[in-house]
Amino acid sequence: MRTALVIGTGLIGTSVALALVRRGVVVHLADHDPEQARTAAALGAGTDEEPAGPVDLAVVAAPPMHVAGVLADAMHRKAAYGYLDVASVKGGPRRELEGLGLDLSRYLGTHPMSGREKSGPLAASAELFEGRPWVLTPTRDTDTEVLNLALELVSLCRAVPVVMDADAHDRAVALVSHMPHLVSSLVAARLEHAEESAVRLSGGGIRDVTRIAASDPRMWIDIFSANPGPVAELLSDVAADLDETVRALRALESADTEKRKAGAAGIEDVLRRGNAGQVRVPGKHGSAPRVYEVVAVLIDDQPGQLARIFADAGRAGVNVEDVRIEHATGQQAGLVQLMVEPKAAPVLSAALRERGWAVRQ
Repeated sequence: MRTALVIGTGLIGTSVALALVRRGVVVHLADHDPEQARTAAALGAGTDEEPAGPVDLAVVAAPPMHVAGVLADAMHRKAAYGYLDVASVKGGPRRELEGLGLDLSRYLGTHPMSGREKSGPLAASAELFEGRPWVLTPTRDTDTEVLNLALELVSLCRAVPVVMDADAHDRAVALVSHMPHLVSSLVAARLEHAEESAVRLSGGGIRDVTRIAASDPRMWIDIFSANPGPVAELLSDVAADLDETVRALRALESADTEKRKAGAAGIEDVLRRGNAGQVRVPGKHGSAPRVYEVVAVLIDDQPGQLARIFADAGRAGVNVEDVRIEHATGQQAGLVQLMVEPKAAPVLSAALRERGWAVRQ
């Protein structure tokens, strides 16, 4: 791939463009908002000048509801040899394109499974897709060269290609992305009018559950509008589980011993099912999840503290697999939780204590 046209310079489109430019591809940028394309160009994502002729690959990074229209326009203009989109819903846009009577042999629907809570070109990064799954949904009609261009794009973005049927993809993302976002928003909505004294008690748990609720509502309205059925089915199942859980909690309030036992059993059931589902979430680099030991270190909220901890861990020969930070309420301090292999935990704890860190038991 020598040339590309990225249509839509938000988070995903600009990140794709930055990754391609870094690997030597000449990238042209287009957007319905010319100012946004100029911003992406200023960030080094390519040029906002129109290409002199057809490019090798056109990447449409428009919201799902607009993908078909943007693709149809690009195809009518013969803007590229191959065309793909990066929308989070795949079945609907393809059916719209079929309804327009377009030749779809040079089109391939794709979806990089990566993103951030922030949107727009200023949030973009050339590393956004590294190590992340990138779904490709070819059909029997897909031109082999177009499939190869898509695979080259995924490789240049350092992502991992995953081939799926378009409708199977939509059901899958409803489960692992779209439905969880609504559940996160529902939980976060409980905080909107809560007492300030209660909100100030927030810790890592509520931050984890509500993190994705910070995303742009306009973007998610487009996504849900393109994939409403599978999301509604999943939320219906969640609603049924919630009803059962509420009944179990009410039973725990009962003076009747048997009802309390039944209530406890109901709560235990949902918690155990949650355990069983959580362990299926892929771990680091998409591998099977692993159990790590936590080494907790109390730090002051000052520049360079985290860098010092990681440097000291490196000197001890310990690889930190993951890290979490809990900030103390009303204090300029926090608790850094370093996740390491179980056998490395005592080594790291001893090394950090030796270097003066306050390691919590």
